[in-house]
Parts: sequence; C-alpha cells; structure tokens
Amino acid sequence: MGSFFPLISRLASSSKHYASRALRSSTAFPPLRSLSTTSSSSSSSDRFRSWSRSLLPFAIAGTAAFALSLDLRPTPSSCDSGFGHQFGYYFVGRKGSTEILVQGSHTAVPKEFIDELRAICESNMTLDYDERYFHGNPQNSFHKAVNIPDVIVYPRSQDDVQKIIKTCNKFKIPIVPYGGATSIEGHTLAPYGGVCIDLSLMKKIKALHVRDMDVVVEPGIGWIELNEYLKPYGLFFPLDPGPGATIGGMCATRCSGSLAVRYGTMRENVINLQVVLGNGDVIKTGSRARKSAAGYDLARLMIGSEGTLGVITEVTLRLQKLPQHSVVAMCNFKTIKDAADVAIATMLSGIQVSRVELLDEVQMKAINVANGKNLPEVPTLMFEFIGTEAYAREQTQLVQKIVSEHNGSDFTFVEDPDAKMELWKIRKEALWACFAMAPGFEAMTTDVCVPLSRLAECISKSKQLLDASTLLCTVIAHAGDGNFHALVLFDPSDEDQRQEAERLNHFIVHTALSMEGTCTGEHGVGTGKMKYLEQELGIGSLRTMKRIKSALDPNNIMNPGKLIPPHVCI
Repeated sequence: MGSFFPLISRLASSSKHYASRALRSSTAFPPLRSLSTTSSSSSSSDRFRSWSRSLLPFAIAGTAAFALSLDLRPTPSSCDSGFGHQFGYYFVGRKGSTEILVQGSHTAVPKEFIDELRAICESNMTLDYDERYFHGNPQNSFHKAVNIPDVIVYPRSQDDVQKIIKTCNKFKIPIVPYGGATSIEGHTLAPYGGVCIDLSLMKKIKALHVRDMDVVVEPGIGWIELNEYLKPYGLFFPLDPGPGATIGGMCATRCSGSLAVRYGTMRENVINLQVVLGNGDVIKTGSRARKSAAGYDLARLMIGSEGTLGVITEVTLRLQKLPQHSVVAMCNFKTIKDAADVAIATMLSGIQVSRVELLDEVQMKAINVANGKNLPEVPTLMFEFIGTEAYAREQTQLVQKIVSEHNGSDFTFVEDPDAKMELWKIRKEALWACFAMAPGFEAMTTDVCVPLSRLAECISKSKQLLDASTLLCTVIAHAGDGNFHALVLFDPSDEDQRQEAERLNHFIVHTALSMEGTCTGEHGVGTGKMKYLEQELGIGSLRTMKRIKSALDPNNIMNPGKLIPPHVCI
C-alpha cells in the first residue's frame, strides 16, 4: 500500500492540467459535485478497490473525464481533519501550488436540515441555482471552486445568525460568511457546498456616540454608506478599501486602504466586536473603552480570521474628525525608483501625510484610456495633506522641495473639492481602468508589503520582471506604508497566460518575503495566499493557528479550506 500513494500522486500531478481545463469549461456544478461525492465511512480496502478499478482506464486513456472519476484522497490523518481532506482532496494551498480551482467533495444536505433552516429564516433563504451560483463565484477574482453553496440565507439579526450556526453545527454543514463580495483571494468560495450566510440585510447603525467618537454598526453596512451617515456630524471612518466593501468583511480580512498610512488598518480602528462562534456561542471582545488590559485580545484574533473562527455580528468603530482642509498634489518621475524614494523620504521627514499613492506609467496610460484623460504617462505620485489650511499648505511646500531633490517634475496641487474628488476617483477605479484596456481578461493582484526602507528596491526588482513579460502589468502602491499592488491581466481561457501570471506573482511574493515582508498587506489569505504562509510565518505559527481553529471550531464548519494551509499538522 505504501508504494501505491506515490503512484497516485504522480498520476494526479500529470492529469491536473486536463482536469482543471475540464472543470473550468463546465457550467454545470451539480454533476461535478456528484462525481466527487463519496462516503467518509468507506473502509481502506473499499477505497483501494475503487482506486484499482479507476487506475486502468485512466492509464489507458489519460483524459480529464477519467481524472475526475478518480478518488485520489489519502487516508485521513492528524493533518487531514475536517472538510479539507476528510471529505475531499485539493491541490490549492499546498506549498508550490499553481492551481486556482479549489477541489472539494460534496454531500447533499439533509431535508431535515433545510426544514429547520426554513423555520428560522422563513422567506429569507433561497435554494435557487442562479443565486447560489452567483454567491459561489467571486465577482472580482479569478479564483474558482468546483462546488457552490447549497442554500443562501439572509439573517436580519444576531439571533438569526446564532440559530443558523447552531443548526449548521448540529448537522455539521459548512458555513461561508458573505459580505460585499469585494474580496479577491477566494474568501467566499464554497468548495464543500453548505450554507452561505449573506449579511447584507444586517446593516443598521445601532448607536452613534459623537462625544466619544465611536459608532456601533451591524456587519452588512458599507464603509461608503457609513461615511455618508457620519458626515453631518463632522465625523468619518477613515478606512477606504474598494467600493462596495462592508464593515464585517473589512474586519474579517483585516483590510486597510490608502488612508492607512495615517490612520492605521482595521486592526487599529475596531474597539469591540460581537461574534457568533461555530457552536453558536455569542462573545463580545471588549467594551467601548479606548484601551483595556483585560485578558486576551480577542478582537485582534477575530480581525483577519476570515470567517474561520466565527461570524461577526456587531462592530464598534473608532471615528475621526473630518479635516478642516485638504490639499491633493501630483508629481511625475522618470523612473519608478525615484518615485518610491520620494515616498520614503517624505515619511522619514516626519510630514503627516494622509495618503501617498504611487502609479506606474502603464497604470497612468490605463487611466487615460478609461477616463478620457491626458495625464503624463510616467511614474506618478499622488499626495494628500490634511489639517488647517495653513498647515496643509505648509506640508505641501515641504514635499515639493523633497520632490525637486529627487528628480521629480510637474508638481501640481489642487484644493477645489470637486477637483480633489475627481483625482481620487480615478485612483480608486484603477483596476477597472485596467480591465478597459483588456476586455474579457482577469487580474491577478498582488498586495505584498515590505519594510518602508526596502520599498524602492522591491518595486524596482518586480518592475523589471513585469516589464519583460508579454502580459499587461501595472503597479500601484500605498507607498507610505510599504504596500504595493501589481495588477497582472491575463486571458482566463489561456492556460499559458495564467501560468505566466502565476510566475510573476510568485516572484513578487518571494522577493517581498526575502526582504522581511509579507505576502498580503491588506487583501487577506483566503485560498490564494495559503501556499506562502509557511515561508512567511513558520510551521510553528501555523500549527498554533490550527490549534486555535480546532478549539473554537472543532467540527470545522466555519469557512473550511481557507486561511490555514491544508498540509499543516497538529
């Protein structure tokens, strides 16, 4: 038996290209689920006979259809507990993986479970295939899974969420929390089917404390809608990820945005959470006090847990005063290194900028094409300075001097509200500008972050490889905190282009890791970044994470197959 598994592994490796093509080309998910559905109680001898029967035709024909019929799962072990391996084998997330299609077998949910769920949710649930397909396929991501949710539920309260999770835990049905669907690393995939908990109906603002500068909200409210509500009070919530992101999802992925250089990430801006754990228990992570030394910091444990430990149902956020005045400046450079050097020099000078954004010449061209602009197509820096009118202008002049000392040119600034809004609008829509240059393409988006002193070096090394590639590649950076994105566009129907995009992504990530950086500064892990975590954090840290996951979610129903790499053993 020991010599049989290596044979299976080699066959799996040689066939996965054909299998992934077949799966990607299919639009009928239920047949794919039925092919991978097996009973977890099969004996070893039954599995061996099943493998033996499948092996001969596979060896003869070598086609994707036979590859899909193989049961390639190893015997479950301490590494394989839960949905990740006990119910289905997948390649995504293993070290060195280049696969993006998340495998996972599926067992039909019992009618009794659906009946109990309907009693809880009444009309706020659906079994409609189109709705399930929509929720099971990310809207802004190339990541895919062979399965989709079996049912979508729309809770209206924490009590609904608690009852839903208790029912799922009773029947051991997997759960995928769902927010604004703006995540790009496969966070909302449902590789094992189950229940998608769409929190879009939970969007109340429960309490605003103007004198304390905090607000209590439900997870389904978007950051843009929240700021519209806060504006008359002279307050705002400073984090600004992609349009459409919701507060619950922003907590789950520990997001940030262009204002993080001044205000920090989600980790620094959440005061308290209420979370429903995998067994249905409701916990709160703190009080409304601005600081506390009372026990473990459970809020920071939940922020960035990506739904693998519980479902966030209430968030208390730290707010900021709207600035009295702001100035937005732009300047151009001959090389991207010069631009990055200015960003570093600005931060070292102690100037309190609220944004420092870097865009390369390819991204500037995309902006011109998509928006009908005529901006110089060269590496460009965008700054924002806030405070009193005198202070903001003083900071602008200081940065202008730094720019002139680093080969910068065409330094301009605007103070008109409409002009400022227009400049930040084109920056926020940079990804869609890229898609306008390559209709029908998808984007592989990196979000590495390095120590600020290494930013120019990391971007320069990455840019050399990107410029040499045949693919359309752009660079955008939150240059004030060492975080940058490479947008690599590829034709999803062309496997060679996808592999080239993956090669570029690998290079950028490994370059960042070699500089004591991280594989993800703000997008999170999902399924796309799992394969890099052991190199970044070490196996000891991953085992600790898995122990926490096992303690809080022993049935592994909370967003299984995400965040923790499948090869980690405890």
